[in-house]
Amino acid sequence: MNKAAKKFLTWLFVILALFIVFLFMGPFYIVDEGNQVVVTRFGSIVNTHTDAGLHIKVPFLDKVTSYPKLVLSLDGDAQRIPTKENQFIIVDTTSRWRISDPEKFYQSFKTLNNAYNKLSDIIDSSCRTVITQNRLSEIVRSSNIINETSNSETSENITEDTQELNELLTESSANETVAKGRSELCKLMTVEANKLVPEYGIDLIDIVPRQIKYSDELTESVYNRMIKDRNQVAQAYRSLGEGKKAEWLGKLESDKRTIASEAYRKSEEIKGNADAEAAAIYAAAYNKDPEFYAFWKSMESYKNNLKDYPATYSTNMDYFKYMYSPDGKR
Repeated sequence: MNKAAKKFLTWLFVILALFIVFLFMGPFYIVDEGNQVVVTRFGSIVNTHTDAGLHIKVPFLDKVTSYPKLVLSLDGDAQRIPTKENQFIIVDTTSRWRISDPEKFYQSFKTLNNAYNKLSDIIDSSCRTVITQNRLSEIVRSSNIINETSNSETSENITEDTQELNELLTESSANETVAKGRSELCKLMTVEANKLVPEYGIDLIDIVPRQIKYSDELTESVYNRMIKDRNQVAQAYRSLGEGKKAEWLGKLESDKRTIASEAYRKSEEIKGNADAEAAAIYAAAYNKDPEFYAFWKSMESYKNNLKDYPATYSTNMDYFKYMYSPDGKR
């Protein structure tokens, strides 16, 4: 082997050794699917990658910091917040967010833990700001369905009693009308928080109250209000029942008077017909035998009148002619 060949082989081995050492120094790095990286050199950002793939860096000088590109969640701590009526509730929120700008995120936080702490403060502040400006009913309810009359029945099946009861329930209901509702307030919380987070390279997707609890002093007040509402509903049913009772009693009394009046009219009519028929019979009997007719009428008179008199002081009168005279004469 000549001198030139030996020199070539020597340089070849040197280059190969240097390449192997270069590979062991880790000049390549892989960005996985769902991750994004920030490359820094001496603390300064030199590059960012948001797409998956193989990339190269300067060994020992470049530092690769990886962040998730997926949607992250943050569960906040329960906090005691006053409503617009100064009624305290305990709110526990959860939120979804993602890193939209890894360069800004690195400059602001460096690590995810720092981001969690800062983002938690921002979310708690926006949640407190929105809740303190709204009533309790807006926070715990999403609609006015509790105030609305059920439309499950068709108009043909809705009776007058049902309409009257609905009117009484509406008058007795103490429920407040919801103008925004919890869903809208959640959007307002997100809008309020998004005023600050973009400068940190964060995109806040939403904020949702995971749990809303009444404070101890408010719990008793809510229970008392529920009892009051149920009592008002019960009173509405009682009022409707009393009204219907009076209505039916009045109708019963009116029907009774109508029936009695009709019965009296018919009885008088029957009596009149009977008297007319009796008079006709009496007249016919009188025409046949006037003396017998006078005798019979006298007997009826004795039967009806003398029983009311225990004693008679004189019978010397024409009235007693059929009682003390055998032939009906003096």
